[in-house]
Amino acid sequence: MADRYDSFAALAAREIEGAHYRIRVAQRASPLAIVAPHGGFIEPGTSEAALAIAHECFSFYCFESLTLRAKGDGLHITSTRFDEPQALQLVAASEVVIGVHGRKNGDDGASVWVGGLHEALRDSICAALLDSGFRAKPVGEGHPLAGRDPRNICNRGRCGAGVQLEIPRALRISFSHDEASRHAFADAVRGALRQGG
Repeated sequence: MADRYDSFAALAAREIEGAHYRIRVAQRASPLAIVAPHGGFIEPGTSEAALAIAHECFSFYCFESLTLRAKGDGLHITSTRFDEPQALQLVAASEVVIGVHGRKNGDDGASVWVGGLHEALRDSICAALLDSGFRAKPVGEGHPLAGRDPRNICNRGRCGAGVQLEIPRALRISFSHDEASRHAFADAVRGALRQGG
């Protein structure tokens, strides 16, 4: 289904910040930024996962819908067109960007699909998640959620290659009531970023 808005300017012309959406951003002395462009009610649980990964270490950005909308009437702007100014400013100042997204379970409600153009870091994150007891799959060229378009927000850092995490709905729901699991997930990703970022 097509997005209702094809740019942030179109969204901001009709939606009210503080009522319909909010933006959270923290720029830190780090070359890495953790970005959740579809937080709040858009892809529930992604902003919490991104914040847990960023912790006090990495820069953080989240765009969150504050209202539950009918299907197809949300505030989702696809990652290749996501152009909210604060997000663009943060990613332009960052060496590497990690995009945190939510996906439908489909026939795999357990695996985190890890994509993006930074293949070495993608593989390191997969390995770290597997070592921590999570299921993770590297996804590449031809996969619909591979995050390989250079215009994708995760690939718009200074090095031109980032990582996209697609977390299934079932895992995001489990994180909402299992804080230890959410922190274990975040610790695994953060550990891989510290080693490879």
